[in-house]
Amino acid sequence: MNEANFSERLNRIKDEISKPDFLKNKGLGNEVGYYIFDYAPERELEVREHIRVLKKQIPNIVEFDLYEIVMNFLNENGYLEDAFSMEEEGLDNLVSELQPTLGLTEDGESNKIIEYIVNNTPENSIIFITGVGKVYPLVRSHTVLNNLHQKLYKVPVIMFFPGEYTGQKLTLFNAITDDNYYRAFPLCK
Repeated sequence: MNEANFSERLNRIKDEISKPDFLKNKGLGNEVGYYIFDYAPERELEVREHIRVLKKQIPNIVEFDLYEIVMNFLNENGYLEDAFSMEEEGLDNLVSELQPTLGLTEDGESNKIIEYIVNNTPENSIIFITGVGKVYPLVRSHTVLNNLHQKLYKVPVIMFFPGEYTGQKLTLFNAITDDNYYRAFPLCK
């Protein structure tokens, strides 16, 4: 990943999502408008700040932070303290116990994250998915994209990914290879 032009890539996001056809998902060969903006993990704070600025400039951006969605769900349903106890027994225990609670399966039938995003997405919006690194390993980016792709296809979706996306393979933190994902377009490469 060439990070020499990182600021330029960040600045091109606004131009890309401001194009008239972007919101209509046109020009994508009839594919649903899913994009991944990948970046070096050490640039996380810069990306967060840029998203904050973009949301002020473009009012139809709706940001969904995966970590915040999970924490809010656990808190609202009385699972948060249990999750802290499970974490004391090890991260693997926490993941294996919480994934079914959150519906984090490949079929995504009762996926609480997907339900939340779908139910809180206004028409004519642009979805920004953030918090990918904060919620790993509980939530996997390819699972979110695969399940969301089946239920949300009228608005463009951009996942901000701390790692590398080759157009086929996701590598979180430039070290952890996720399952292949072929449906998203790289944004501002």
